Amino acid sequence: MANLVEATTNQQFEDFLAKAGKCLTVVHFQAAWAPQCGQMNEVMAVLAKEHTHTTFVKLEAEAVPEVSEKYEIASVPTFLFFKGGEKVDRLDGAHAPELTKKVERLAVAGSADAGVESGTTDLNQRLKKLINAAPCMVFIKGSSQEPRCGFSRQIVGLLKEHNIQFSTFDILSDEEVRQELKTYSNWPTYPQLYANGELVGGLDIVKELAESGELENTCPKAVTLEHRLKIIINQSPVMVFMKGNKEAAKCGFSRQTLELMNDTGVDYNTFDILQDEEVRQGLKTYSNWPTYPQLYVKGELIGGLDILKELKESGELVSVLKGES
Repeated sequence: MANLVEATTNQQFEDFLAKAGKCLTVVHFQAAWAPQCGQMNEVMAVLAKEHTHTTFVKLEAEAVPEVSEKYEIASVPTFLFFKGGEKVDRLDGAHAPELTKKVERLAVAGSADAGVESGTTDLNQRLKKLINAAPCMVFIKGSSQEPRCGFSRQIVGLLKEHNIQFSTFDILSDEEVRQELKTYSNWPTYPQLYANGELVGGLDIVKELAESGELENTCPKAVTLEHRLKIIINQSPVMVFMKGNKEAAKCGFSRQTLELMNDTGVDYNTFDILQDEEVRQGLKTYSNWPTYPQLYVKGELIGGLDILKELKESGELVSVLKGES
């Protein structure tokens, strides 16, 4: 179909964006070796039939490195959404329902007053949910491990220095949140710190609170690393600590682990150690297991990939995952 295309060069990519103009363009950064990318291409084909004015572009991430590097594509599948040649949203991972939701929202955004009003309501609800995602939320450029501007680096440093437990949201990953949160909070700059769903302020306010000794009373204090690890390990009866997540593995060992887990049909959750250096280093000591992936069942360490392979070969893997042996 005419609106489902493939870009094999940077020039083709730019041409597709230019041709689409103000209409929505969805770009799927994919890899031939990743089966989840093939599944998401099928989803895109269905969406392309439903949204004929939207352009859907498939792009092999490693074949067009200049585009992947420009938009900081670290894993596949990743979807970027463009309007007027500008990135307006992003989706990491194989999340078909979320992809469908974003396409439906962005494809009609601005088409009618009613649509705009509805979209604004949905966005406000999303912003409220993000703000309340943790008792202490910071909206910054980058992450707590890799701040991408001086102000973000300073606020992260202050919170860590004062032993504050906090979560972050990378405003560079979502242009819609980046622009609309400024209006929602009536605060024109970033970083923005929220405590218990209420805006505290930006870097200057956090500095003042730190100097006055009030910061610790404004934000919840951090729990010990051991307690935090126990909480994460017990988030689900079956937990896998790996590079990447269940939608997009970021190393061969993690990919093999996902294949073994998926074959069992047993439900499980994953934790991306690349997103949290403290957990990545601390868990190796806590578990006395030096490598990743690590599999836990009901809070107890089972082992790594080699152990999973042995359990698979012996026919015990399913029963171990179910906590039966």
